Amino acid sequence: MATLTFHGAIEGVTGSMYLLSTQKSHVLLDCGLFQGRRAEEEANSKPLPFDPSSIDAVILSHAHLDHSGRLPLLVAAGFSGAIYMTNPTSELIEILLKDAASLQQRDAEWENKRRRRAGKDDIEPLYSLEDVEQALTFCEGVSYHQRTTVADGVDVRFVDAGHILGSAIVEVFVDEEGREKKLVFSGDLGNSQAALLNDPESVADADVLLLESTYGDRNHRSMEATLLEFEEVIEEASKNGGNILIPSFAVGRTQEIIFRLGELYQKGKLRHQAVYLDSPMAIAVTEIYHRYQHVYNPEDKQAIERHGKQSANPQKSLHTFLPVLRYSSSTEESMALNKLERGAIIIAGSGMCNGGRIRHHLKHNLWRRQSHVVFVGFQAHGTPGRSLVDGAKTYKIGGDEISVRAQIHTLGGFSAHAGQTQLLDWLSHFNQPKPRLYLVHGEEDAKQALQRAAELQGWRSHIPELGHVIEF
Repeated sequence: MATLTFHGAIEGVTGSMYLLSTQKSHVLLDCGLFQGRRAEEEANSKPLPFDPSSIDAVILSHAHLDHSGRLPLLVAAGFSGAIYMTNPTSELIEILLKDAASLQQRDAEWENKRRRRAGKDDIEPLYSLEDVEQALTFCEGVSYHQRTTVADGVDVRFVDAGHILGSAIVEVFVDEEGREKKLVFSGDLGNSQAALLNDPESVADADVLLLESTYGDRNHRSMEATLLEFEEVIEEASKNGGNILIPSFAVGRTQEIIFRLGELYQKGKLRHQAVYLDSPMAIAVTEIYHRYQHVYNPEDKQAIERHGKQSANPQKSLHTFLPVLRYSSSTEESMALNKLERGAIIIAGSGMCNGGRIRHHLKHNLWRRQSHVVFVGFQAHGTPGRSLVDGAKTYKIGGDEISVRAQIHTLGGFSAHAGQTQLLDWLSHFNQPKPRLYLVHGEEDAKQALQRAAELQGWRSHIPELGHVIEF
């Protein structure tokens, strides 16, 4: 009898990790970081709740750190099997894990300065770049829809989840004594209104189903209304001559914003002189998106080819769609942008303004009344981005306190996650009898709201606890 143990993304939306055990094999589904408040992130430093050397394989749904970020810890603790993922994920994960290691190293250095002044011992970063390099040697890319044996009696097939490039709904086939059982993990399901990627593929059958519930209690604002407001912000900024700052997340959100700006450019509604992508990480990710444009949805791919007159170099498709796009890779190029007083759209990380190059652009633009700051992603409590959205009058960076005179905008329709109605629609494609449904990856209110809504459609769902074990 196979068992599944819930080791993460149970009491919140991060730390995705589930252990599938059969008589022959042990397979880990995701190995993500806990993210958020300090108390939540402290869980990353605890020993893994199983013997890493006993794990035969890892199956990864996508590259985001809340699904992949503990892989270096797993390998350092003795795991020696293969880590299976889609081909695009195998490229993205290198960028994300190396960036995570660099941030942890930097954070540890700052913390150790404080601890030394207090007479305390130094701390070590969660993992190093060397740990990441070691983990990457175990990664194996697999094509969508290709059924692959990952361990004795366990096969996997990835289908498109439409969340970020390479994201997958994971189908796991377990063969015990000639009987096959099927486990399906939704991963993070994409927002069907989003650009570039395909809608999440439907799945028809399963014995056990794990469904994310990040937005299980609400729907997103329509993309039509979001794009109309975006266009109005662009138009207003072009009239008063101000710069537009867009704090953005490197994977997914940045590429969608570039595409949406390209749509405005092709319609003659983008009068700004240049769009600057000022994030080495986002630049690297965008180049990967270029290489995988064959997996874009047909409508957006055709728009890029038609209006951009696809150049001889297929990797430059978004550049031909948005010819005013410029990369600012070096520190010197980034600093030069601070001299621009008008006519520029600057996309920079971090998405919540708690680090990265966006902070310096805010310093040089927030005090200008003609400037605009456009938030295109969720701003967590306690972050500088949330403070600006909530109406903060000043912004602190280093020893400077900047007066906030710029216009602040929040666009709510660019989420990369499915909303409640989209989650329910995805569920509706399963055949009878319905699989056993477990709701994960959501805050308690979101899971309970989705549970009630699913029951109205005939689903009996369960909300597991951390460490809960089920048989199937």
